[in-house]
Amino acid sequence: MPHAQSNPKPLRLDHAEIERRLSALPEWSLSGDQLQRTFVFKDFVAAMQFVNVVAVRAEVAQHHPDMLVRWNRVTLSLSTHDAGGISEKDFAFALETDSNCAGA
Repeated sequence: MPHAQSNPKPLRLDHAEIERRLSALPEWSLSGDQLQRTFVFKDFVAAMQFVNVVAVRAEVAQHHPDMLVRWNRVTLSLSTHDAGGISEKDFAFALETDSNCAGA
């Protein structure tokens, strides 16, 4: 019977690598041990539409950001729990969100 391979544990990136990669994501910043960005929308409904798009993409990626909603603002915070900090998964999700969700 074939053995199911488990996904390897994501690697936590060091501070220098995080800073280097952040230069490609100017809207994102480092907040403690998380990548963070606040998106601003015209109103609450638009903000919630964005949250729903992010939720679907997060489920597909199996990588779920913390989300804080304040009327027309949505703050996403990304950290990889399995890695104990920021990993490649967080940067990939941030880039994908910037590319595909910001106009939700």
